[in-house]
Amino acid sequence: MKVDLEAEKREILRRYRGLLRSSSRSHTAAEKKQIRKAFDVALEAHKDMRRKSGEPYIYHPIAVARIVAQEIGLDTTGIVCALLHDTVEDTYVTLDDIETLFGKKERQIIDGLTKISGVFDHSTSAQAENFRKMLLTLSDDIRVILIKLADRLHNMRTLDSMVREKQLKIASETLFMYAPLAHRLGLYNIKTELEDLSLKYKEPVQYEDIVSKLQKTSAVRTRFINRFMLPIKRELEKEKFKFEIKGRTKSVFSIWNKMQVKKVSFEDVYDVFAIRIIYDSPLEKEKSQAWKVYSIVTDFYQPNPDRLRDWISIPKANGYESLHTTVMSPTGKWVEVQVRSRRMDELAEKGYAAHWKYKEGEAVESNLDSWLAQIREVLESDSENALDFIDNFKLNLFSEEIYVFTPNGDLKTLPKGSTSLDFAFHIHSQVGSQCIGAKVNHKLVPLSHELKSGDQVEVLTSKKQTPKEDWLNFAVTARARQKIKTALKEEKKMIASEGKEILRRKFRNMKVDFLSINITELERFFKVDSATDLYYKIARGKIDLSKMKAFEVQNGRLELVKSKVVKQQEEEEEKPTLTPVVNSKDTLLIGDQKQEFDFTLAKCCNPIPGDDVFGFITIHDGIKIHRVNCPNATELMSNYAYRVIKARWASKELVEFEVKLKFTGIDDVGLVHNITNIISSDMNVNMKGLSFESNDGIFEGDVRVLVTDTDHLSVLVDKLKSVDGVLTVDRVDSDVFS
Repeated sequence: MKVDLEAEKREILRRYRGLLRSSSRSHTAAEKKQIRKAFDVALEAHKDMRRKSGEPYIYHPIAVARIVAQEIGLDTTGIVCALLHDTVEDTYVTLDDIETLFGKKERQIIDGLTKISGVFDHSTSAQAENFRKMLLTLSDDIRVILIKLADRLHNMRTLDSMVREKQLKIASETLFMYAPLAHRLGLYNIKTELEDLSLKYKEPVQYEDIVSKLQKTSAVRTRFINRFMLPIKRELEKEKFKFEIKGRTKSVFSIWNKMQVKKVSFEDVYDVFAIRIIYDSPLEKEKSQAWKVYSIVTDFYQPNPDRLRDWISIPKANGYESLHTTVMSPTGKWVEVQVRSRRMDELAEKGYAAHWKYKEGEAVESNLDSWLAQIREVLESDSENALDFIDNFKLNLFSEEIYVFTPNGDLKTLPKGSTSLDFAFHIHSQVGSQCIGAKVNHKLVPLSHELKSGDQVEVLTSKKQTPKEDWLNFAVTARARQKIKTALKEEKKMIASEGKEILRRKFRNMKVDFLSINITELERFFKVDSATDLYYKIARGKIDLSKMKAFEVQNGRLELVKSKVVKQQEEEEEKPTLTPVVNSKDTLLIGDQKQEFDFTLAKCCNPIPGDDVFGFITIHDGIKIHRVNCPNATELMSNYAYRVIKARWASKELVEFEVKLKFTGIDDVGLVHNITNIISSDMNVNMKGLSFESNDGIFEGDVRVLVTDTDHLSVLVDKLKSVDGVLTVDRVDSDVFS
């Protein structure tokens, strides 16, 4: 198909002008000149490049710059760097060129946005390394993260042109890291869209189903909101409030997530929407007026005392301020009402990004600053690998917080689920390392005690105490975990030095040279990952050095004596698991007798024929087959994409697979008989296990059945749902990671 280059040039210019118009800031002539220069450099650098969709590549940087300007509200430097964000990685433009043309700050930001090039070994994750590199610049300039989020958002908006496997990988990364990061920075709109788009590609059928149901019920919701708000509206006008009322529908992802967690249908999700009352107020009166609005709402409708959330007195760590209450409507429905000022609403929609000031001496003092300080501390430790780092970083992206007090009454914010040990490390790393227990509300508790909002905590320490390995089982915060791991590594190094000395003496007795080639030989023989592990296990007595009789010494070198049987076994053991299929473009056919690779079905999701699946190459257990919607799929595809291979069912042979079903319903005489009758007689399905429990007229049950594929399972589930008294029938995943 012939490309109309003149039409493309006109379209590029139209989009560039749209970018200038979209900026919420009024740019000076000098700033416009900088933006134009960045546009010209990007246009020239990307002139021969096209996206997967066939469009000119320059459309992408213009779109990212527009998101940065319009939806995040960044300054000229942010727009310039957004236009240039792919030039160093994908074109002839260098970081030195960026510095010469634009300045040091622009160079630093572009460097943070440029992926690490080079070869990664299979024990690490390129995605994790790149994310770590991007975060390393966070402590200097948060615009790196904000531009990266804009880049990811545009990629998600244009994901249709990608193949299915690429869509799944990118959507998984987005859900695993980028959406939580957007949430943590208070970018509610971007976080919501990233989650919804991820769901669109990971669970397309369920996504479309929820979207369709939301559209069908839209008019009913609007009428309900109007009727519900009428008396409140009249009273607010009477009290001379300037206000706006919005009905906010829950995001598709939030509804889907609630359906999964609560095991309910769309119709049973009661808080599909929330009503937001936004009032105009001077800063000093915001709090009192919020409670006045709350009082008016609860004059008309009964509030649920357990559902009051006051984030005005104590804002969330990402700066979110609002008053939430849930009230009972006249139709018997619970309705969430959010009360906030105009300023609070702007913060909630765009986060601190909207107000970030870059000029010296004008930095915003906020809860976000203290969070960034914690991140810097984690970043300063380079002793852990990238995946450990990402796990630790994710712990900092908590959505729910608790508020606890020191003995002096100082308020501390921690993630929900934090323990006494986390609190101790939050106070100071030395306090955490020497912690032996705590007093919570004047009662003695162990280190593992989970704290609740309002607790007053006093830490007990001892100079003899040092961090223990089992502390990692109940430390929740990234700061605590990182400090514990660092201390344990230091201790391991000290013990390893003792083991090294023991091995050195053994070598001396055997007249073996203490050379790396001999150490490597022992690492292989004793199956350890590193010399440090070897020395550590020797010191701990976990390696029996008498087994070194299997070696002969030739000129100070160790040589293993191998019988043919042993040699054959070793060759089998040393055969690399990953080699045959890494980077393979072939699809693994499950159930094909000619398939040369062994695989097993993962126990964490129990896939059956008809499920959308993928293969995952494990280190020790060969290939495991997971469902695409497996609880562990998002993390596997995000962090270990290089070990994911395409897989599909070869044919629908009559092979039976085990599936676990969970029932709930109203207990009745003969109910169990009716259920088992359908399974065994009507459907000729074999049962592997059955358990039912009844409590106050409600029953819950589990049954393990053998089915041939998803169609067979679907028919069985539909028949079981038709039994009188049965309310829900759900397929259950195992909790065991495999």
